[in-house]
Amino acid sequence: MAHAAPASGTPRTPIPGTPRTAISGAPGTPDIFDERVHATARWAVPVVLGLVYGFWAAAINRDTGAITGWNILFGFVCAFVFAAAWIGVAKTASHLRREVHALLWTAFAGCAFGFLYSQTGASVLRSVFMSLAVAAGVFAVAFYRFYTHEDAQGHRLTTQGRPASAEGRPASAEGHPASAEGHPAT
Repeated sequence: MAHAAPASGTPRTPIPGTPRTAISGAPGTPDIFDERVHATARWAVPVVLGLVYGFWAAAINRDTGAITGWNILFGFVCAFVFAAAWIGVAKTASHLRREVHALLWTAFAGCAFGFLYSQTGASVLRSVFMSLAVAAGVFAVAFYRFYTHEDAQGHRLTTQGRPASAEGRPASAEGHPASAEGHPAT
C-alpha cells in the first residue's frame, strides 16, 4: 500500500512518544549510551583493535615457528603503534575538512594493511599495490560517509542538515548555536 511522502522542505512535526536524538532533539534513533560509555569507547576501541592487530602481526611474523619473547614483543609494539596511530588520526581528523578527513583515514588503513601484508613475505611492490587497493576502498566508503554526514568545513550535520554546535544544539541559519527558544545564543 502506498503512502504519501511529505514534500521536500516541509517541516516534520514529531509524533508524541517517539525517541529523540541526543544531538538535535529531533525524532530519530535514540542515544542509549551516556557520555561515560562514549568516553570509554574512545580509548577502548583503539586498544582492543590494536591488540587484535598486534596478535595478527605477530602470528604472521611467527610463520608457524615457535613463540618467542621477541615475537611477543613484536606483537605488543605493533599493538601500541596501531592504537597510538588510531587515536592520533581520530583526534586530528575530526578537525579537518571532509576530503582531507577521508584521506587521513585512507592513509592509516593503507599503511596498516600494507604493513600486515608485508609480513607475509610478499614483495614490496605487491604489498604496495595491495595496500593501494584496500586504501581505495576505504577512501570510497570514508568519503561517502563524511560527505553525507558533514558540511564542507567538516562539521557534523544534525538531522535538520545544519552543523551541530559545541553545546549539542543545532546551529542557527547564520551558524551560531541556537538557544532553546530557537534564537541565536548571545
